[in-house]
Amino acid sequence: MNTPTANAAQAAKPAKKSPSVIKEDAMWLQKEMINANYKDLGQAHSLGRKVAATFVPGNLNELLMCFDFARSLPETNALQNGMRKKSGKFIMDAERDGQSEDVCTYVKADLGMMQGGEVGPTGDPLPRPDVLLLSYTGCFTFMKWFELIRHKYGCETVMLHVPYQGDGKITPNMRDYVVRQLKEEVIPTLERVSGVKFDIDRLRQYMRESVKAEEDLVSVLQSAKNRPSPIDGYFGAVYYIGPIFTAFRGTPEATRYYSTLRAEIEQRVREGLGPVTPDGSMGEEKYRLVVEGPPNWTSFRDFWKMFYDEGAVVVASTYAKVGGLYDFGFRHDPEHPLESLAEYCLGCYTNHSLPARIDMICKYIDEYQADGLLINSIKSCNSFSAGQLLMLREVEKRTGKPAAFIETDLVDPRYFSAANVKNRLESYFQMVKQKRTAAQAALAAH
Repeated sequence: MNTPTANAAQAAKPAKKSPSVIKEDAMWLQKEMINANYKDLGQAHSLGRKVAATFVPGNLNELLMCFDFARSLPETNALQNGMRKKSGKFIMDAERDGQSEDVCTYVKADLGMMQGGEVGPTGDPLPRPDVLLLSYTGCFTFMKWFELIRHKYGCETVMLHVPYQGDGKITPNMRDYVVRQLKEEVIPTLERVSGVKFDIDRLRQYMRESVKAEEDLVSVLQSAKNRPSPIDGYFGAVYYIGPIFTAFRGTPEATRYYSTLRAEIEQRVREGLGPVTPDGSMGEEKYRLVVEGPPNWTSFRDFWKMFYDEGAVVVASTYAKVGGLYDFGFRHDPEHPLESLAEYCLGCYTNHSLPARIDMICKYIDEYQADGLLINSIKSCNSFSAGQLLMLREVEKRTGKPAAFIETDLVDPRYFSAANVKNRLESYFQMVKQKRTAAQAALAAH
């Protein structure tokens, strides 16, 4: 089964490769896919298609495709503008319009972009959404964000309320509650707005594609257990998760992408190669880290360089799970499609309790043989930053591995201090080195 988005991606010409930035073939391919989706969005209304806006955690991409919606993701728009150095102006425009300095900078980047006209990160027009689908998973900001967009555009809004995993597990009652909302509220609204009747067999077919992509993504992420790791599970992984966390999960295009990516990474494992960085293959792997928190997008390349210049590779990160904990066993289930959608929404990273997040990080440190934990605390992101110091102390206590804390922001360039971040990282790597030396000496003494 093909889709307009997939057709657009297939028709897209390969992006021109900048000689100053080195990327894996899969990184270039995902960039073409993301750009093709923006082109697809820009043409949607002229082709008679309706547009849905939704968020990354808990996104119901397969369900939206059942109604032929083009899919726009405000978080992705904000981070893409951040990487393209456009978000700073948008944020200041939103603040001049009355938004607080402490409001999530994704929100302000999005609102500021709207003030400047409906033009997306690639320069293609972004259509006004016909429906806002809020599948809430752990971030209260989402609700206020869509309230502001609804006020601006007057479009229909449907909310899927997802219970918080306070006790660290999904109960049948929680799943049934979400399924009931899908049947009684979400699907009828999407039918009415789109004019397309819901077909559960169509949903099942999309989910069969999802499972294939999910299997390959997990293989890629878990390849970091190798020494050297063939991937960076944070800076590299943001490219890998792009298609599956946005408008492509459930499409044959995503299936092909993840099959290609897996083959590429397996080849790197066979050759004993480390990750590809913007400056080429990484040198000697000196430090293996687990990272908690989103990356900084406005200085993404400089941020990454601070790691690979020191021989530090991130073998696992919590951010790479914000759109689904596939490496802990979840797969979309075509035999129980609505229940599967419910469990997906309930299981996203930001919908987990702090004890569950701590367990996850400790498991990563153990299974990926990491030297320690680094937390990137995001100034304007409460759903990630709340409780991070507690997490740091608990992980140190349980694993005996050193942890450190740095602070940046998502897409506000004013809150990235390269000198401060670099100093803290260098101190942390020194601490890891000293702890490792002491452990080796203690082992030798016995």
